[in-house]
Amino acid sequence: MQNFSLQKEVFSPINSTKTHIFCNFAFMNGIYINKEKCTRCGRCYMVCSSYVLAQDGKGSEIEVVRPDMCIGCGQCVCVCPTEAFHHSGFEDGSIRKIERELLPSPEGVLELIRSRRSNRTMTDKDIPQRSLNMIQEAARCAPTAENSRNVTVRLITDGELLSKIENKVMHHFMMLAKPLMWKPVKALLQRFSPTLYKQALELSLMNEKRQRGLRPATVDCRAILLITAPKKSRFGYQDCNLAYQNASLMAESLGVSQVYLGFVQTAFEMWGVKKTARLLGLPKREKVFAIMALGMPALRYDRYVSRQKNM
Repeated sequence: MQNFSLQKEVFSPINSTKTHIFCNFAFMNGIYINKEKCTRCGRCYMVCSSYVLAQDGKGSEIEVVRPDMCIGCGQCVCVCPTEAFHHSGFEDGSIRKIERELLPSPEGVLELIRSRRSNRTMTDKDIPQRSLNMIQEAARCAPTAENSRNVTVRLITDGELLSKIENKVMHHFMMLAKPLMWKPVKALLQRFSPTLYKQALELSLMNEKRQRGLRPATVDCRAILLITAPKKSRFGYQDCNLAYQNASLMAESLGVSQVYLGFVQTAFEMWGVKKTARLLGLPKREKVFAIMALGMPALRYDRYVSRQKNM
């Protein structure tokens, strides 16, 4: 499988690629309003959450009063009906008209959400390049708190690295589970800690699959989507999992299996940022907050189970 990146930027190691959710704050004073085009409707003022703009009253002139507080969200430029608002952070071509005829119906969106499954029946077929591009782009388009745009979406497709992740994770957990499956300990667990017993048993069963040449921790996937942010990011978990959900729904719409790799994520958490970074070749201050397995399914689901209503 060949490398790709939305920014044509190759990520080391091996055949991994990345694309950034990125915001450039170098434009701070490049905000102005074309007075001849401006109708003073106040829409830009209403959508600005950073108090960059001011309007004394309805129909009065819009003023740029705090450009240094701009977070670069682009709301002002996108909402202006006459294209009177200019922002140096958004060059020509970066603002696009919404093609509403392409948008799905509300019923279609809800059906997609309801029908999304964690399909673990992954085959050895390659994922189409177009599908990988669209999944990565969907993740990249997710919102971030305060428009920080410090999330990075990395795609790993190299078989050697996928196997290395599998082996390291399984070895880690088997070292923890093996003592728990000794007969005296096993009997005590079944009686006093049934949840821990089930987890240890599951790991043993996974290890049997591994001995048959399968990759149970990474569900025999053909690619892994790593969604990372700086380890000290205040909203790292929220931002990365918003990106994950975008990617998950896009994958479902494309017929690509996607599974949240809980065992792998747990191992990364237990190892810490430095050890995980060494394994994956990440910058040392970058943390994996969400991880998705991708592959082409052996079968598809034609029905879904209605979720219980807890609220």
